[in-house]
Amino acid sequence: MSADRPGLHTVTRGRGLLFGGDYNPEQWPEHVWAEDAALMRAAGVNLVTVGVFSWGRLEPSPGERDFAWLDRVLDLMHDAGVAVDLATPTASPPPWMGHRWPETLPVDENGTTLYYGARNQWCPSSPVYREKSLEITTALAERYAGHPAVAMWHVGNEYGQVCYCDLTAANFRRWLQAKYHDISALNDAWGTTFWSQHYSGWDEIIPPRTAPYIVNPSQKLDWARFCSDALLAQFTAERDVLRAYSPGTPVTTNYMGFFKPVDYWSWAPEQDVISNDWYPDPTDPRFPVRAALTHDLMRSLAGGTPWMLMEQSTGAVNWRPHNLPKPAGQLRLESLQAVARGADGSCYFQWRQSSFGAERFHSSMVPLAGPDTAAHAEVREHGRELRKLKDVAGTAVSAQVALLHDWHSWWAAEERARPSDRLSVIEQLTDYYHPLWRRGVTADLARPSSALTPYRLVIAPDLFLLSETDAAALTEYVRNGGVLVVGPFSGVADPRGHLYTGRFPAPLREVLGVSGEAWRPVDQPVQCSWRDETGFNGPGFTARDWTETLRSDGADVIATFDDGGPAVTRHRFGAGIAWYVGTIPDAAALAELTERFLADAGVPGTDLPEGVEAVRRGDLLFLLNHGDGTASVAFEGDAVDVLTGAPLHNGATLAPRGVAILRQHAGTGTTAPATR
Repeated sequence: MSADRPGLHTVTRGRGLLFGGDYNPEQWPEHVWAEDAALMRAAGVNLVTVGVFSWGRLEPSPGERDFAWLDRVLDLMHDAGVAVDLATPTASPPPWMGHRWPETLPVDENGTTLYYGARNQWCPSSPVYREKSLEITTALAERYAGHPAVAMWHVGNEYGQVCYCDLTAANFRRWLQAKYHDISALNDAWGTTFWSQHYSGWDEIIPPRTAPYIVNPSQKLDWARFCSDALLAQFTAERDVLRAYSPGTPVTTNYMGFFKPVDYWSWAPEQDVISNDWYPDPTDPRFPVRAALTHDLMRSLAGGTPWMLMEQSTGAVNWRPHNLPKPAGQLRLESLQAVARGADGSCYFQWRQSSFGAERFHSSMVPLAGPDTAAHAEVREHGRELRKLKDVAGTAVSAQVALLHDWHSWWAAEERARPSDRLSVIEQLTDYYHPLWRRGVTADLARPSSALTPYRLVIAPDLFLLSETDAAALTEYVRNGGVLVVGPFSGVADPRGHLYTGRFPAPLREVLGVSGEAWRPVDQPVQCSWRDETGFNGPGFTARDWTETLRSDGADVIATFDDGGPAVTRHRFGAGIAWYVGTIPDAAALAELTERFLADAGVPGTDLPEGVEAVRRGDLLFLLNHGDGTASVAFEGDAVDVLTGAPLHNGATLAPRGVAILRQHAGTGTTAPATR
């Protein structure tokens, strides 16, 4: 994101932290709108997203426009002091489009047309869809650019559509021609000598539709790249219209965390504001960890600047098989967790609960039972609390640790016909993040090609696909004093998806000082032993699912498999240190290893009770208790809890799902959890 473009600061200026949600007034009689405006004022709402799914209301038939209702909504919001994030309604075309132009409807890999009646029924490669989407976007921009209520533009919604139709096939071929220029280069990149897949002309190429057996993994890798780029082209086309009419107003769209089909690293530079939708699964015991990891990803996509939590739920969602409500305090805790990790906006889906349609059982800021409810009272109280944190907006979160995550490697690593389907890129990323979270160590996310010199420690849990250029940069990072940790099954394939020949991980063998000859998935836990001289606790640990036949090429062997072969190694290289973990250690062992990684890098950790999260943002220390019991956190010196105004000395007590946000008193010691 360019520094000279409008950003989230243009929205938060004069407002502080943003609080609100999706507002769909078209679902309600107009007499309800005035009640909505009054309730928003009372709750401290200062931003609502309007119009995401309103195309059918704005354009009831092709070329017919009805903006009068939206005029009244925007005027009402402005009079109430509520800013509007005005959406292009292009995520869900009206039925008239699919009926009159069926070529706009998406087709799945089996050749089945996906019809209207739900949402997202559009093909990213359809010229008719592009034309009609830009027409409605232009009409919105012409009418509302400069409207005093409009503080931000919101393009589409949760991009992720994939289509396999003939229009898409033609677009895919054009994308491939631009990349490879001649068919022989494509044949080489896709390895088409395998299974007689040689292409004699561009017109023979189709999307990776359903086939009798395993589809070419290199073809599917390029397909994933193409699909992400095709969606980005639709986003930027609408964005460019909005910028032309409203150049000073930031433009966003909402991400979905670690969403596999879309490469958010390539999207982030094209947006003015990074936004995310986050709906954790309350049955997942690691959901607070996954939330923190996802928030850190968003902050990293934003280049360290503030980002926005565009959607979350106040209570239960409606789309899981069994939808659990949130206990009292959970709404507040999850919101403040995002703020702690750099969010300047904490918004919800949606303002008023729908009484009809597919999401009628989804929780909201105003439930069907009305404002005189415990749910809405909690919303109002949280709004008051966020106003106390007005000065947090714009402050930074710093990190000395980076975790590497690359969408292209993710796509390639989880193709069919690999040694084991049990290796999950996101689970490995979470495994390595978890002990950092437990020790109060904040981490950024980065790509292998990112500038890594600001970080003392870089962890690559799974980099299956790694270019020689990026491997050379990682090698130089260690040579110049960095500490690098590499997880199993990394450095296996080049950017085409072709496996490196020779001992693995081919492009990292020098820096790691270790090499392998075979990947050995296992069905039962295996026992690994710490080397006596390494000083780790106990005789060893168990590992699951994955082992490798390795040899040390100069690295110190830290742990071995039961056959005596290396399982974990540590290699001094130049001024730095490189670790290799050739298996999936149990959680306790990985936590102990993480202590060594941090010690090598000189990054301090903190002693925290189980379930307590500690994050520093600006000059504030956020302490969040995700547990069901009371927790006590010790720190040095005097502080004040900015939420309650209570003075604190050498510690804070957190109720279940409680939060304390500490500001150090001038002239006292460092306000931080005790370190070791």
